[in-house]
Amino acid sequence: MARQPAHPTKPNPEKNPRRDPTAAGQRDAAVNRIAAHNYFLLEKFETGVALTGTEVKSVRSGLANLKDAYGLIKDNELWLLNCHIGPYEHGNIFNHAPLRTRKLLVHKEELRKLIGKTQQRGLTLIPTRMYFKNGRVKLELALAKGKQLWDKRETERRRTADKETREAMSRVRKGH
Repeated sequence: MARQPAHPTKPNPEKNPRRDPTAAGQRDAAVNRIAAHNYFLLEKFETGVALTGTEVKSVRSGLANLKDAYGLIKDNELWLLNCHIGPYEHGNIFNHAPLRTRKLLVHKEELRKLIGKTQQRGLTLIPTRMYFKNGRVKLELALAKGKQLWDKRETERRRTADKETREAMSRVRKGH
C-alpha cells in the first residue's frame, strides 16, 4: 500500500504568457497625444526602429517619450530625431544616449511614397505611437499637416458639440 503524503500538494499554477502587457503588444509603449492636437494626421505608416539592447529594455519599462520627435528623410533613409528614450537603470558604461538619432526601417516603396509626399508644402512626419509587435519595437509614423490656431479652436468646438450630443442622447434614453 502506498503511503499518503503528509500535506496535499497543489498542482503548479500555469504561467501567464502575457505578464507584461507592453511587451505582449496589448498596450502602447509610448503615445504622442499632442500630435493630433497640433497636426492634421493624414496617413499613417508602420515602421521598425533600429535600437540597441538597452533602448529596447527602456522602452519595455515605459521610458520612451515621443513628444518632440519627428521623422526626417536624408540620403534615401528615414531617421527619427528628438525621440527621448531614458537610460536603462541597470545599464553599464555601454548604456545608450537618450536623444540619439535612430534609423527607421521601411520598405523602399513606402520610402519613395514618403519622399514624394514630404516634398509637398507643409507636410511632415510625426511619430504617433510606439508599440511592440511580435517582440519587435514598431513606430506608427503619421504624415501630418500643421494646424493653425483657428483649426485647433474648431476641433475643440466640434469635440465639445459631439460630447454634448452624446450626453443629450443618453439622457433621452434614460428618461424613456
